Amino acid sequence: MEAAGARARAAARRRGRRLRAPATLKEQRDPQPGGRLPQRRWVRDRWANRAAPSRGRAVGPESMGARPRPREARWELQAQDSNLRPPSPLSAAGPARRPSPHSSRHGQSLGTGMRPQQRARLGILAPWQEALTSSSAKCVDRASHPWRWICAEDPSVAFLIAQGRPAIEEDQEEAVFREVVSFTPDPLPVRYYDKDTTKPISFYLSSLEELLAWTPNVEDGFNVALGPPECRQPPLSSRRPRTLMCHDMMGGYLDDKFIQGSAAQNPYSFYHWQYIDIFVYFSHHMVTIPPVGWTNAAHRHGVCVLGTFITEWKEGERLCEAFLAGDERSYQAVARQLVLIAQFFRFDGWLINIENSLSLAAVGNVPHFLRYLTTQLHQQVPRGLVLWYDSVVSSGQLTWQDELNEHNRVFFDSCDGFFTNYNWREEHLERMLGQAGERLADVYVGVDVFARGNVVGGRFHTDKSLELIRKHGFSVALFAPGWVYECLEKGDFFQNQDKFWSLLERYLPTHSICSLPFVTSFCLGMGTRRVCYGQEEAVGPWYHLSAQEIQPLFGEHRLEGDGRGWVKMHCCLEDAWNGGSSLLIRGLIPPEVGNVSVRLFSLQVPVPPKVFLSMVYKLEGPSAVGVALELTTGDAGSCHVGGISALSETSSRRSPRPLRVPPTKLAKWVGRCGQQLSGGWVQRCYEVNLRGCLLQALFVNFSRPPGSQEEENFVCRLGEIQVVDANSLLTPLPQVQAVTVSQVRWQPAASEGESGPAGLRLSCTLHWAYLLPHVRCFRIHCCRGSGGDSPCRGLSEPEKPTLLGLAFVNRYRIVDLAVAPAEPGRDGHVEFLVEPIPKEGFLVPRAEWGRAAMLYSTPRT
Repeated sequence: MEAAGARARAAARRRGRRLRAPATLKEQRDPQPGGRLPQRRWVRDRWANRAAPSRGRAVGPESMGARPRPREARWELQAQDSNLRPPSPLSAAGPARRPSPHSSRHGQSLGTGMRPQQRARLGILAPWQEALTSSSAKCVDRASHPWRWICAEDPSVAFLIAQGRPAIEEDQEEAVFREVVSFTPDPLPVRYYDKDTTKPISFYLSSLEELLAWTPNVEDGFNVALGPPECRQPPLSSRRPRTLMCHDMMGGYLDDKFIQGSAAQNPYSFYHWQYIDIFVYFSHHMVTIPPVGWTNAAHRHGVCVLGTFITEWKEGERLCEAFLAGDERSYQAVARQLVLIAQFFRFDGWLINIENSLSLAAVGNVPHFLRYLTTQLHQQVPRGLVLWYDSVVSSGQLTWQDELNEHNRVFFDSCDGFFTNYNWREEHLERMLGQAGERLADVYVGVDVFARGNVVGGRFHTDKSLELIRKHGFSVALFAPGWVYECLEKGDFFQNQDKFWSLLERYLPTHSICSLPFVTSFCLGMGTRRVCYGQEEAVGPWYHLSAQEIQPLFGEHRLEGDGRGWVKMHCCLEDAWNGGSSLLIRGLIPPEVGNVSVRLFSLQVPVPPKVFLSMVYKLEGPSAVGVALELTTGDAGSCHVGGISALSETSSRRSPRPLRVPPTKLAKWVGRCGQQLSGGWVQRCYEVNLRGCLLQALFVNFSRPPGSQEEENFVCRLGEIQVVDANSLLTPLPQVQAVTVSQVRWQPAASEGESGPAGLRLSCTLHWAYLLPHVRCFRIHCCRGSGGDSPCRGLSEPEKPTLLGLAFVNRYRIVDLAVAPAEPGRDGHVEFLVEPIPKEGFLVPRAEWGRAAMLYSTPRT
């Protein structure tokens, strides 16, 4: 009977008809007050599903019955171009497709009639699927793996499905899940979740067996970075000497291991990214996978991230003998796993650190291992890097050389770069000039900031080492600059960190960001409270590295000559416009000048014809100093500028005029322009017409009040900078779809002896579908209530959603959410909302959010 039913349903789908959901899915029609039509909702009964699992159904919008509701406002924005089409349900494309709900009004939908590679790209896939598939990938069924590939007739379209996990049919408006409260949860894998809190954590691998056994798991999806490094200039492949930062702090995996953030007080924070080209996360675990927060923060600044593969001591000798002393299959298997891990988690390569002696057989295979690893990584990871640390020599002995020489040159020739040990002198640098040849920039001279051993300079004298390194044209590898945090007073951390990097500034060339949109709120990824567009949302310490925004060029700037004008920039946790911090700018305008300016960002951005700029700021105290945004363009001879006034005929620095009233088409996005906002913030908006220009820098200018002849001191906070292609604001965004709830865990909340019904604490995992290239992050909210009505959309006064946290992948783990107990005969109700924040940084109407509801009840006695 089951087989016959399945054949009937398949035939009906080919004919375009819709059948009832499976027996494990119950259709509910809830009466609505006020004579409204009943709302159809598909409810998943968790216990029924366990009793009758459904196998072999693709987890995607087509299989889940996800039907987008009409969104008229979005299509009105598209009326300018008849070639633009609204999105439709995306599915594994085959000859027989269900017509799009919009096809009669808008023509062909995006899910049909597209090139195969487009359909594959738009499919609702696991966030890491693209890391595992390529144009030559085979769709195979691996029975030993908890996931299975399903291919359509077009081999470029594949879906990943959970074996033994039932599909859920749901209305796009809201999916509803039903739970019976139970205090016997299924255990979560310890590797991926903190054993005390069940919060998702970053992890490492400790043995060769663990490395070779690792395969991508659905739980690994939390640790996948949002994307590759942002475009930058000059590229890492240029011959300019580079700066590598090797982060080694107290064994690693501290507060930074919590993927969704923590409530850490006074955590370590790094924000001088414009000086850094490569970030290495170092620990003494064999396979150190960088916590995703570091990868997201670095990539946002155009900085590539490396993990560490390390072997040490007698155990390291045994391990290396196992995979290096045999034939090529052993070391190639290790190399392929390292490449797969980097590709899957979206970081950029490896530092290889063999700090133990090797047999002649093992050391003879090291160059082959390095060449194979480097070649495979370059094929799978764009701009990937493999670096070798100065430890073992070609004889197999563990003998640090403190230089590149004939004893270790074979390893340098087999990979992308060489990281020297730290006890060098200038004569070592001079000898290396001949060894490195044209690859000077590929030699990273190590500097131990802790100044351990016989070093040239460290701590606050690290600049002495950099002076010699740059004199000879080499790259530099700064080891453990977290010294300022570990060894000095935590209360003075920001001052000490700024002092440390300011002493090195002259030896650290900056790189430029070269893509739009360019948006930052200057948030450090930490704070003492959370603020959203001037409105305080939560009070208390928080730390979330993935939430760090693009940071400016910090430092102190003084007027040239004898002028007494100056400007200093600092990060500040005391106030924020969006996030947890803002940029604090202090300065002085001397009587002899009318204004002072400071460069915030170095850019190399080809500018579209029309650019929208915005600046949110706040002056402290009674100051009447003028604040304006300035931009620097490329060659004025080939760059046509319209709609702004130039400061002088010979300068390419421009001062846009603020818009008093935003253009009609942009009013939906920039309605705050020119207004006094909450908390004393002010937003200035600009629209600039350019043609053939290159945007090179952003400045903020402070000018004395009209008629003033006195020395003017000022204190200003910057809350946000936006530079956006104006046309991109008219492009409709995708909607969050297919929100699901899984891995539910209940705990009693009230202690013994309290009166009244015991409260509950709910933990669960949300998943949803969304194209990550469009998003900056997701904000996760909830509303709590009882009964069948939606607490977020009640007919009387809907509850204001409570912010739970931020996500940077298509999943979020809710931990210990306090909910009311379900009353006898009446369901408890909690609703989850997923708010996408687009890269342009604007708020999205709530109608575009994803949502799912959970109805829960007590067990029947």
